[in-house]
Amino acid sequence: MEPVYARAGLCPGRFMIECMPHHLAQINIGRLVAPVDDPRIAGFMAQLDPVNALADRAKGFVWRLQSASGNATDITYNDDPFVIVNMSVWESIEALRDYVYLSRHVDVFRDRAKWFEKAAKPHYCLWWVPAGHIPTVAEGRERLEHYRQYGATEFSFWFAQQFPAPADRETFA
Repeated sequence: MEPVYARAGLCPGRFMIECMPHHLAQINIGRLVAPVDDPRIAGFMAQLDPVNALADRAKGFVWRLQSASGNATDITYNDDPFVIVNMSVWESIEALRDYVYLSRHVDVFRDRAKWFEKAAKPHYCLWWVPAGHIPTVAEGRERLEHYRQYGATEFSFWFAQQFPAPADRETFA
């Protein structure tokens, strides 16, 4: 049987903290070396559907940005048509880290220099969202710009310097 505090939406601890589960959002952008239909990008495009399907089945996966095409290569990040955006939501930092670094995704990740220009600034960040929230590209852009300007903070961070999911409200038990 589920504990009373769990049914009441409370987390155990010294104080009872009202649980509002949070998920981890991520954004990463890249500037392609050529248009998506250029032969130089064919290797990346050929792996996109299988790697996205792998994400969809991964433990802890919640959501990913995609258009009717099934991927996000046609979703605008900014006014540069060579910049593509990837966003997703995960149940935890561990779930995302396992997908990125311990699955077949890592093979594509290692080959990124074949298809993407080397970024002069950070091109990725993480942040916590309330469970059920679907982040927009504008929200992701704001988080990434903040990370670029201020480094890792509770507002946006990376694997190397993580911040815990926020606790919304403490109440006395």
